[in-house]
Amino acid sequence: MKIAFVGKGGSGKTTLSSLFIRHLATTGAPVVAVDADINQHLGPALGLDEAEAAALPAMGERLPLIKDYLRGSNPRIASIETMIKTTPPGDGSRLLRVREDNPVFDACARPVELEGGAVRLMVTGPFTDADLGVACYHSKTGAVELCLNHLVDGPDEYVVVDMTAGSDSFASGMFTRFDITFLVAEPTRKGVSVYRQYKEYARDFGVALKVVGNKVQGQDDLDFLRAEVGDDLLITVGHSNWVRALEKGRPPRFELLEDANRRALSRLQSAVDATYELRDWERYTHQMVHFHLKNARSWGNERTGADLAAQVDPSFVLGESVAATA
Repeated sequence: MKIAFVGKGGSGKTTLSSLFIRHLATTGAPVVAVDADINQHLGPALGLDEAEAAALPAMGERLPLIKDYLRGSNPRIASIETMIKTTPPGDGSRLLRVREDNPVFDACARPVELEGGAVRLMVTGPFTDADLGVACYHSKTGAVELCLNHLVDGPDEYVVVDMTAGSDSFASGMFTRFDITFLVAEPTRKGVSVYRQYKEYARDFGVALKVVGNKVQGQDDLDFLRAEVGDDLLITVGHSNWVRALEKGRPPRFELLEDANRRALSRLQSAVDATYELRDWERYTHQMVHFHLKNARSWGNERTGADLAAQVDPSFVLGESVAATA
């Protein structure tokens, strides 16, 4: 199952995504955690020190390797230079699976030991002024999108992505790559404004969107969120001494997390697992193609000097059945 955590900067989405990853690890399920935020904080939130977090291999710097592996023997892709972040898989493409070892995971993923088990952590890599001012950091998050486009995951397998703040994922269609999106919102006007923006953009694409209310201090905060987001409000989270200790670099054992917060994490997992029955691989593939053609027309064809529409394999549908025969 593919899960995104989104929200405005400072909403607490990285903290909540790290707590959810820790919770999943205690169940023994295979987990791939991805830090796709412009501010790379997921590693430290999972207990890495600064040196360990800085040493994580950057997906953005390994984009040629990722493209070369995923391209495989797909005859519709002439070269890795013509692959863009939205390039869809087709016959001959290599697919990624959560439980396997492959060159992409070997190059980009590192195990992080947590109570209950280890998870694979992947990071886009640090963003520089050059990325933001000239090349645009989407070139780095594009590595994440390519991997999601070629990923086949099943029930009881989890890919948790800490997304960049705001609405940047709408530029390429990356927001449609998830089974469910958890939007972390504080009980403020700014907090719910991001929710409204996501809700509007995602309305026509069948995106499962649920709100996690964070920093909720009382009934007034709860009433505010319920009035603003309605039934999309899934859970609320308040002050946590465990999280405060984590932010100081001294997290207690995870089993000591407050009971209310442990129940909240279990509800998140239940919401994730419930979306499996709603999966529609044909729609998923159609949306992938839709955004690829849109990006090809707007900038991809000019950038690569190729007709990227030709990369679309009209008979290919991504899914667990095709992965079983690949």
